[in-house]
Parts: sequence; C-alpha cells; structure tokens
Amino acid sequence: MACSIGIFLLYLWNQHYRYHDRVTVPSPIGGGNVAASHHPSVITSTATGSHKSLPGLGPEVEEEDGASAIDLSDPRAPFISWPLQRVCAEVEAEGAVVPGLTFLCDNNSGGPGNIRNYVLTCMRYALAAGASGLVMPTIRARDPADPARLFRGSRSFAYMFDEPHFRASLEAACPRIAIYASPDDVPGARAKAQREGRGTVDRVVETATPKHFGGARGGCDQRDPHRYADGFGAAFRAYLRASAAERGWPEPGSAGDDGNPNPRLIRLSWGVLWDWPVLRDGPEFAASFGGLLRFRADVLDIADVVADAMRRRAASRSAENGGETAKFDRSFLGIHLRTEADALARWPSYENQTAGYLREAAARGYRGAAAYLASGDETEAARFAADAAAELGLEVRTKYGALEATTADDDGAAVEALERLRELSWDQQALVDFAVLLRCGYFVGVSPSSFSINVALKRHLRDDGLRARPWRVGGPGDGRSWLVGRYNRYWEDWLFMFDGMWP
Repeated sequence: MACSIGIFLLYLWNQHYRYHDRVTVPSPIGGGNVAASHHPSVITSTATGSHKSLPGLGPEVEEEDGASAIDLSDPRAPFISWPLQRVCAEVEAEGAVVPGLTFLCDNNSGGPGNIRNYVLTCMRYALAAGASGLVMPTIRARDPADPARLFRGSRSFAYMFDEPHFRASLEAACPRIAIYASPDDVPGARAKAQREGRGTVDRVVETATPKHFGGARGGCDQRDPHRYADGFGAAFRAYLRASAAERGWPEPGSAGDDGNPNPRLIRLSWGVLWDWPVLRDGPEFAASFGGLLRFRADVLDIADVVADAMRRRAASRSAENGGETAKFDRSFLGIHLRTEADALARWPSYENQTAGYLREAAARGYRGAAAYLASGDETEAARFAADAAAELGLEVRTKYGALEATTADDDGAAVEALERLRELSWDQQALVDFAVLLRCGYFVGVSPSSFSINVALKRHLRDDGLRARPWRVGGPGDGRSWLVGRYNRYWEDWLFMFDGMWP
C-alpha cells in the first residue's frame, strides 16, 4: 500500500502552468538594448589552487576556481565546466566508457521545475553509466485544458532551453558524449532495428529504472533517493554485458554480424527526477551542473524588461512613501503563490501561504513596497493582491501588470516584451516568472512546490557560488529567500526534493 501511494503521489507531482505549440527564438527585445550579463557562455578553468585570470572576464576575476566573481544565481550566468569535466574524466580513467551506449532523457513531464530536474538527473545517470551518446532531450507537453494531464505530445529542447549553450557547455566539459538530433541518428540504430525485426528505432529503446541497479533498498517508498548511486555505473554496465550475452548480442560497443555498430539506447523510467543525491559529487558540481540548462534567450529578454520595470516601480514606491522604504530603493519583493487546482490538499492553503508571505514581507521591511507575483491562477492572484494591499500596503504586480503599466509610459521595450509574452505558452511564461524571481530583492515561496524550491536554491548560490553550503531545510531561510511549509515528515512533506534538486 505504501508503494502504491508513493507512485500515485508521484503522478500528482507539483505542476504549474499549461502549454501550447509555439516555439520561436526571436531577436533580442529593443535590438539588444536590454541590459544583460556579458559573461562568456562557458568557463573551463580547472585550476587546482593557483590563481588564474580568465580572458574576457576582466581583471577582477582572478580567483582560484576562475568563477568566484560570477553570480551563479543569474539566469544568464556562464556554465562553469570543470566540475562536470572532472566527473567525466573519472569515468574515462576507470575505463568505463561504453561505445554506443546512448541515453534518451525524454521521459519527463510537468512544469519547468520538474522538466529541468528530470533532464539533469537523467544526464547524471548517463555519465555514471559511461554513456558515449545522448539524444537531444525533448520535452513532454501537457494538455492545454488540464495541466494534470501530463503526456500530450513532445516539444523540442528549444521549447524551454538554449540549445547552442547546452551543446557548447557539454562539449567543453565532456567531449566524449556525442549529441544526436533523434534516436534514428544514433550510428547503427536503424540497422539494429532492421536486424531484430523491430521496424522502428523506438522499438529497440530499452527502459531502465536506476534504483534497480547498485544495491537493495530498505522500505518501499518510491521517492527514496538512490542510496546506491555510487554503485549504479558498475552495476548497470554489468547488466549491459549480461543482457547482451543472454540475447546473443555482441558485447556493448562491438559490431553486429552485418558489420554495423550495435548501440544500446536507454530511456529511464518516468518519475526518477529526484533520485540522484545532488551533493554526492561535491557542492561545486551541485552548484554548477544546472547551468547546462539555460532558459531560451527570448524568455530572458522578456524577464529583463519585467525585472527592470519592477525595479523602477520599487523606486517610485519608495519615493511615494517619503523614503520609508529607502533601503529597498530598487528592490522588489518576489512571491510565488501555489494554489492552482492541481495542488494537493495537504499542501499549504491560500490562507497559510498568504499569512506566511505577508508576515515575512513585513519583517523584511517591505511594507508599502512593490511586489512581483508569480501565479498560474488569475483569480487567486487578484485575491492576493487585494489582501496584500489591505494588510501591508503592498502594490502587487504580475508579469502582465508590470509590462502593461510600463507600456502606458510609451516604453518601446515594454510594448515589444508584452507582445512576445502573449505569444508564449503557459509553461514558457512560467520561465519568465522564474527568471524575474531570481532578480528580486527577497523571495517568498512554498514548499513543496518544485518551482519555489528551485528558485530558492538557485538564489542561494548568489554569494558563495561553487562554495555555497546546502540550503537549511525548514530553517529561517538564507537572507535572500524563505519558504512557507511543513517540515516534520520527510515523505509526506516532500522534503526528499531538497536532496534531489539541482539549483
């Protein structure tokens, strides 16, 4: 029964927004005039204690890891590749690379937080297994009329993420891994399907559940982190050899009787997105690995305009209040309200979230200030704005409200951003919320929303970067973010997500 409940809860995982088809990557808003980070896309320093200067970053970046001056909470931060390069090198040094072993990280679902974590977790398992190839991840879309219906076709990687950045970053850190556009492009895949009489390549793709490899687990809660992650690679390679012998296939990496390569295509089972303990490879890997998945450029351009509009409004509110909020002159409060219809009943209610958010806002000095609200429910957003105004004098705006107010001032960048925002799907608009919340002065969200947790953990990297200590679950926050929620029971309160979330 416990296992069944665990699986059922997995299906109801934290969802956020809905989708539709459009995938566009237009030019920067305002012809590129929006302020943005000018860091290079990838930092490859592998210094081991000596101070190194990085070309193109300026003289201020001369720290031992080459990245100390980089704000890793910035959605445009460059990818720091040396932690991933080290993990890849360890696999190669063990002689554990398997030619032809190719992973598909497409069995994902849900909102941006879930999609992002699934792809990263799948890739970490691929590295451990010794994979030599990766099919460019695709994104499982949701029903536009009902976000709880998770499997309604696929979208390309570019639906959410920056593909050129991903390719360049992976190439810099782990050049052994070839990226294929589709399963059909994997060398030998079509010949294998034909040889085995399977018809299509997708029929030779094997499904694997990582927790079945590396050791037995106590208990049966399906959300338990992978307690034997260190042993996964060796156990999985042993399975590849044994299963090949059982089926009469050539050794992994060998050619078939027809002379064609005999690849093994692996798709991980659904629901493994929180399985890998993210600190297993050290804090520097945990802090940097998520940088592979940068949001698409047009989303970040829109978020730049929204964040700038909110900063200006925060400054105006400070002036209107006679300087009472002067210390937050251009700092706005960021809020994530998670009360959509698919939220589980035992999660914090609207009343719990609102009470906690407003109490924290008052304690942080945001009375009478400007606040940015991310919510997938317009009715609840309007309700919260009214409650916040009545209790704290907060002026609450959503992404649409921020842009619409600015377009009234004939701001050309805001007009263009608003037009582009309307062209995005609900899930893509959630990425705008995510990026704006990374830039607010202080953030309040809710556990166990994967969206809120992901924002808080990403913001946590701002000061210490690669050296950031783990987020203190259930504590008072880190001075940049705070999450309302229950923190008493590991499974029921979904605290396992903190152990498996990539910032």
